[in-house]
Amino acid sequence: MEFIKPKPNLDIKANWKVSEHTKDIIKYYAEYTGYSEDECVDQFLKNILKDEQFIDWIHGKRRNKRALSKVLLLDETEELELDETETSRGA
Repeated sequence: MEFIKPKPNLDIKANWKVSEHTKDIIKYYAEYTGYSEDECVDQFLKNILKDEQFIDWIHGKRRNKRALSKVLLLDETEELELDETETSRGA
């Protein structure tokens, strides 16, 4: 049995400008899925993390610890392992 996961806190409001067409797509997609518009946008944009070239680019950035921790949501243990890997590669 899997426990119900709490919904992520979406209190932070982005201040982006998008076309009316895009707003309409999100509006109707939210209606279709039963999620809020914010939840639809949040879930859809997280699909960016499936872009292997983007992830490779993040890993290749100099001083990438902050970027990795924010983008990939690494905890301190994973960051330490990453530092050790980079040190052994000579990064």
